[in-house]
Amino acid sequence: MLSNKSKISTSPKHSLWVLKICTTIRIKRAKKGMEVLHLHRVLPIPVPQNSIFWRSTATQLTKIPIARPPLLRKSAPTSQTCTARAGWFLGLGADTMKTNLPDTVKAGDPVLHEPAREVDPNEIKSEKVQNIIDDMIRVMRKAPGVGLAAPQIGIPFRIIVLEDTKAYISYVPKEEAKVQDRRPFDLLVILNPKLEKKSKKTALFFEGCLSVDGFRALVERSLEVEVTGLDRYGAPIKISASGWQARILQHECDHLDGTLYVDKMVPRTFRTVDNLDLPLAQGCPKLGPR
Repeated sequence: MLSNKSKISTSPKHSLWVLKICTTIRIKRAKKGMEVLHLHRVLPIPVPQNSIFWRSTATQLTKIPIARPPLLRKSAPTSQTCTARAGWFLGLGADTMKTNLPDTVKAGDPVLHEPAREVDPNEIKSEKVQNIIDDMIRVMRKAPGVGLAAPQIGIPFRIIVLEDTKAYISYVPKEEAKVQDRRPFDLLVILNPKLEKKSKKTALFFEGCLSVDGFRALVERSLEVEVTGLDRYGAPIKISASGWQARILQHECDHLDGTLYVDKMVPRTFRTVDNLDLPLAQGCPKLGPR
C-alpha cells in the first residue's frame, strides 16, 4: 500500500505494474471440514521500463490460501415471501455478519401504514426470524423504548417486543407513575398476537413513538386487555395486562395493523416533547382514567 506521501511517477519511462507476491502463508487447520479460500492479492508499484521486472505479458497472480469455517447451510425457501420496504431487510439472512442495527422506520413509510403478515409457526425457530427478534430487542433497548413492532424496523411481520424496567419508571415522577398504573415487567416477545379488550374503562395519557420521534399526543386506551399468541420458541402464550402495560400492548398491536398513535390521538393535543408540560387547549379532555 502506498502512503499518503508516496507518488507514482507519470514519466513514460515508468509504468504501473503488479509485483508478484511470493509470501507463503501456512495455515494449520484447527479441525476437519475447514475450507481453503484462495484469494488473489496484488501490490501496485512503479517499475521503470528498463527494469528487469519489465515484461510484455502480465505477471501471474499468487494464490494465498486462507482458512475459514464451513459456510452455514442455507435454509430452504419459505412459503411466505415478503417484499421489504426498508433496505436492511434485503440483506437479512446473508452469509456476511451484520455489524449495524437496522434503523427505526419513520412515519410515512408504507410498511408502517399497512397490515403486517403473520409469521409461519414452522419458521419461528429459523435463524432469520430469531435474528429479527434479537435486532428488535436491541433497537428497543438502545432507543430506549418500552416496546417495538417489527414494521418499525422495516419487517412486515406480526412480531412485537416490550418491557418496562424499574430504571425506566424511575425517570417518571412517582405520582405520575401511580396515576398511570405503571409497574415493571420482564421482556415479552409475542408473535402473531391477538388482543382483546377486557374492560370498558379507559384512560387518557400522552403517548410517544420511536417512528414519530420528538412528539406526543393524548390517546384513549382500554385499561385491561388480554393478548394471546406465540413466544419466540413457538409456544402458546397468554398475557393479561392492565394499566400502562395494557397501553403498551395496544400501541404495539396497532402497529401490526398499520395504525400509528397519531391515527387515534385526541385532536389538538399533538405537541413536541419540549411543549409537553404546556396546558392543554380549551375543550380538550383531561388526562387520567375516564
